[in-house]
Amino acid sequence: MNKRQFLKGMILFIPAGQLLETLARQAEAAGPGKPKPAKPDAEPDMGLGDYQPADHWYGMGIEIDKCIGCNRCAEACKAENDVPQEPFFFRTWVERYRVMHDGEARVECISVNPQQRGELQEDRDVLRTFFVPKLCNQCAHPPCVQVCPVGATFSTRDGVVLIDKDRCIGCRYCIQACPYGARYFDHRTSTADKCTFCYHRITRGLLPACVEVCPTQARIFGDLRSKASRLVRFQRMNKIGVLKPALNTEPKVYYAQLDGEVR
Repeated sequence: MNKRQFLKGMILFIPAGQLLETLARQAEAAGPGKPKPAKPDAEPDMGLGDYQPADHWYGMGIEIDKCIGCNRCAEACKAENDVPQEPFFFRTWVERYRVMHDGEARVECISVNPQQRGELQEDRDVLRTFFVPKLCNQCAHPPCVQVCPVGATFSTRDGVVLIDKDRCIGCRYCIQACPYGARYFDHRTSTADKCTFCYHRITRGLLPACVEVCPTQARIFGDLRSKASRLVRFQRMNKIGVLKPALNTEPKVYYAQLDGEVR
């Protein structure tokens, strides 16, 4: 072994030895009865108590034929999650689709101006009309998580995409990356915001606010890992579709009787 090879080996050996010594000291200090140091990529402490996220995989079903456009879901969501009262801020909203005889689809958000939800002028060119509730799709492969430069947007082990507002720097990259238009910028906190499936409720065994207030039970919430879940039965009994399937984000908001005009 020449001098150059010897020095190269020493450079590689010394840092490795120091790392092993550091790890040994940490293990000795922790002891058998003390918790191990948290991983750098661990989820933020959300105060869940005994709740185990890994035991669940949450999703939502929406039966379009049952939605009557009452907008109670959007109103309950705003009240439950302290969403800004300005008319263009929503975690969930309802769109009215009108399909014309020539195939054109006209879309309007009735949540922006709820007073007009029942004011549908008679139009002989309208073939049919229906309502479609929308929200964050809680993607299994969320683009918003991929673009966040500080890791403020993350996926929990139970399949819900959340935002750590203590980390969020308000760059709005996630808002631009979301293909469903489900995020908005909260000017009060200068952070991004969106639907969380009412995470503070579901971790306590409650339903999301929008599901709880729906008078026609058009929304179904459940655990996709439980065979006894209403959502699993909903998927089995209906023809299911998702929004923008070609994007391969694997949404966990499933629609029954999803019309091809819905986008």
